[in-house]
Amino acid sequence: MVRVRGVSIHPGTAKDRLVNALHLAAKIIDTMPQVTLTPETTEGRQGFIHVYEMKGTAAEAEIRFILRDFELDGLAAKEKLLRQVCATIQATEPRAEITVEMRPQYRNMRYWLEKDMRPVELARAACRDVGLEPVSIPIRGGTDGSRLTEMGVLCPNIFTGMQDIHGPLEWISVQDMAASLRVCLQLAELAAEPA
Repeated sequence: MVRVRGVSIHPGTAKDRLVNALHLAAKIIDTMPQVTLTPETTEGRQGFIHVYEMKGTAAEAEIRFILRDFELDGLAAKEKLLRQVCATIQATEPRAEITVEMRPQYRNMRYWLEKDMRPVELARAACRDVGLEPVSIPIRGGTDGSRLTEMGVLCPNIFTGMQDIHGPLEWISVQDMAASLRVCLQLAELAAEPA
């Protein structure tokens, strides 16, 4: 999260005194690379910086970003870039205070699954057992499976059939949910078998 603290003053006497936090927040967003690093301009295994919320007043504003990358060094580079942009905007207005607070959210589950691919192999076998050919595609956002895996419960993602995820027209078909359920039931059977 980026927090921008400006200098609030009544607009009637603001000349050369007001430092509008919302204007500075907008400059931060505008300074970020728009063409190469946003979710809407990247795909596959390309990382991104996603601004998803801005709120505030002329006195104080907050901007929330999601930084995603499949590699730890790519994630570190995106954090460095965000901090550099904030420092650059801060330098243009010393009366303001711009702080950056990073909180780890989701990590690439690959780092843990590479050490034990059995859950992935079981999921693929379960798909095949119910007549589906497994397809592995990068999930460009965070998932519960990512978080659980990082916490020690190896949990690769299994399809649910969701379409237009997080959009205003998100949907899923009953047929896809039923197929996902069949895979989950078969996965439970396979996992119960001795290794």
